[in-house]
Amino acid sequence: MPGRPRILSISFSHFPGDARVLRQLRLLQEFGEVTTVGYGDGPDGVAEHLEIDPSLPSLAQTPSGVLALALRRYRAVELSAPAVAAALRAIGGRRFDLVVANEARALPLAHAVAHGAPVWGDLHEWAPEERTHVLSWRLLVAPYMRWVCAEYLPPTAGVTTVNGSIAALYHDAFGVDVEVVRNAIPLQPLAPSTTPDDRIRLVHSGAAVPGRSIEVLIEATLRLDERFTLDLYLVQGRDGGAYWRQLRELARGSERIVFHDAVLPAELPATLNAYDVGVFVLPPRTANHRYMLPNKFFDFVQARLAIVFSTATETDSLIRRYGLGRISPGFTADDLAEALRTLDRGAIDRYKAATDAAAPTLSSAEDERVERDLIARLLRPSGPVGA
Repeated sequence: MPGRPRILSISFSHFPGDARVLRQLRLLQEFGEVTTVGYGDGPDGVAEHLEIDPSLPSLAQTPSGVLALALRRYRAVELSAPAVAAALRAIGGRRFDLVVANEARALPLAHAVAHGAPVWGDLHEWAPEERTHVLSWRLLVAPYMRWVCAEYLPPTAGVTTVNGSIAALYHDAFGVDVEVVRNAIPLQPLAPSTTPDDRIRLVHSGAAVPGRSIEVLIEATLRLDERFTLDLYLVQGRDGGAYWRQLRELARGSERIVFHDAVLPAELPATLNAYDVGVFVLPPRTANHRYMLPNKFFDFVQARLAIVFSTATETDSLIRRYGLGRISPGFTADDLAEALRTLDRGAIDRYKAATDAAAPTLSSAEDERVERDLIARLLRPSGPVGA
């Protein structure tokens, strides 16, 4: 009797902190024995984890690699970035029935080690504009990412991304069919918390990464009256915590702004449930910003919070459709403060009730159905793994 399918999941992220990849791995484990390759410690339940040194970059950042990017010699760099080369060595001669590439940068490696097995490309965002607000990235890496997509998406057996707007970008640019798997999380057994009469408890969770505009949340709170508090659950970025320290300095002297240690993804909804309003601001510097539908949106819904986000195509649609909260038309501290200033207990309770009603629809159930159907389809034609 043949053994269970062997599945490889590639992600140049730290698995325990990557909520999307963890949800994906849980489903992959239903179908086969899963090997992971990526930075740091491995996730629970996998058959094998191939650890990559977290200090190794997943894109070509050596002098020779940068020169190759500048000269558009992409074949020379697609497998030579330090983390990619380390992953290739770690995988060695292993064979798999399905290879999963998380994000476009993992596609060349996935196809190199697939040996004819189907590849599933899960594109967490619009890869050609991942960091185009950074000049060096825009000039050197963006053209490479577009080449990767043009070269490797057509032969990729299954392609998924986070929402319909970004799926349309991939289809229009590269002619591939893309299925939508949102960053939704499982339905949580929570109810809206009681809203105080005299306080409005704002909360934000996420990465303390420059460009995420967390300073706007702090500045808006400082502009608001004493009813408003802001609690921040932040993961420090790879800048050694420099941006996190800047945020702390900005909030220094305010007892209404509190910094907390980061919370594991599975624990986050219950932690956030103690608050009233989930807030987020992100200026539309790139297509990914314009079409954002981030993890935190679904975390806030499952925590049964009122939601106040800056305007963006996908989140605007859901906030309006389900009556989840308010949309800040601009991206400054004044814009956010104006959207929040007239909130009262009655409005917050109505929004919390709306997120409670929408929580089943905005859970991961539909996304998991899409993923299970895709995995089953990709594994169906596979033969036994070679020695």
